[in-house]
Amino acid sequence: MKEFVISEVQAETAVLVGIITKTQDERKTNEYLDELEFLAETAGAVVVKHFTQKLDMAHSVTYVGKGKLEEIKAYIENEAEEEREVGMVIFDDELSPKQLRNIEAELKIKILDRTSLILDIFAMRAQTANAKTQVELAQYKYMLPRLQRLWTHLERQGGGSGSGKGGSVGLRGPGETQLEMDRRIILNRMSLLKERLSEIDKQKSTQRKNRGRMIRVALVGYTNVGKSTLMNLLAKSEVFAENKLFATLDTTVRKVIIENLPFLLSDTVGFIRKLPTDLVDSFKSTLDEVREADLLLHVVDISHPDFEDQIEVVNRTLADIDAAGKPIILVFNKIDAYTYVEKAPDDLTPRTKENLTLEELMNTWMAKMEDNCLFISAREKINVEELRSVVYKHVKELHVQKYPYNDFLYQTYDEED
Repeated sequence: MKEFVISEVQAETAVLVGIITKTQDERKTNEYLDELEFLAETAGAVVVKHFTQKLDMAHSVTYVGKGKLEEIKAYIENEAEEEREVGMVIFDDELSPKQLRNIEAELKIKILDRTSLILDIFAMRAQTANAKTQVELAQYKYMLPRLQRLWTHLERQGGGSGSGKGGSVGLRGPGETQLEMDRRIILNRMSLLKERLSEIDKQKSTQRKNRGRMIRVALVGYTNVGKSTLMNLLAKSEVFAENKLFATLDTTVRKVIIENLPFLLSDTVGFIRKLPTDLVDSFKSTLDEVREADLLLHVVDISHPDFEDQIEVVNRTLADIDAAGKPIILVFNKIDAYTYVEKAPDDLTPRTKENLTLEELMNTWMAKMEDNCLFISAREKINVEELRSVVYKHVKELHVQKYPYNDFLYQTYDEED
């Protein structure tokens, strides 16, 4: 049976679909679709159109309702006539197996949801055996309840019981038999992958125990906020960094020395809105680095218009993985890319966050977070020495508390020598 780990990236065209609800207004829906477009581009697709629909909640049968689905179908058919074939339709939420079947039957085109797209990117980004195993397990977990749609071509054969009621003579049950066979194969494969991950967990746990008496610091944050760039700066290492979502899947741990103090710094997978639960479960060994860290550096892209929402997403994810309550330093990155809209002198409307200068924003957050808040540019190396100083102060305090009788400190030396 095919293993769903390696995904070929092709420049297919895609249409995106999202819904506007009472809890998700039009501005937020458009923001989510922009992020979905970035995800699609990361996977190798070219987005040609966005569709939105106002609903109280997602339609249980077709997600957007029959009318909107017909509008999407008409657009796809029209593009095909103009020889601009649309390769797929991507929905901004996870679709149920029922929704997936109905939408595919109506549109007759490849359908992806946000979860399957993220899984595809993870499969593309996975480099090590550990990451590949974690991604494959998450893919099988996602696929298992959706197996039915892979065998819809057998529905017309009408499997049934041997009593003669409901079912064609000589064709009773083959669809169900194949479905159950695939289900058993997948369950066996998942069991094997879980055993592998259990072994990896033991190895990782042993590695963490053998790292000596050093404070552990973990970089956390939304995807594509510059964690890997910051890691390279602090650890003077060469961790892969790219302006794409989920450039980092495997946790990288480096020893960092600031003045006379050594500590361990780890770069972890970025978080995102609606991160699939199966991925969180599968990436347990990776996220253990965050759970066991003594200090978290929460990196934020201050140039992003919705960075405050991203902070909330990360905080919720930390709570979900039982990593909340740890000491946190907020590191606002990309100050060199920050822009604001200056209000005209005759504009009497209330100021919004888009009208705040960088200095005003800094003062606001520093008043809220006191000395646990920094503003830097990792790319331009702005305020990096201040970051080193603050990290040194916090790590030293934690070191003294955790290892009061440990003098495992280096002599002060000049790193430039």
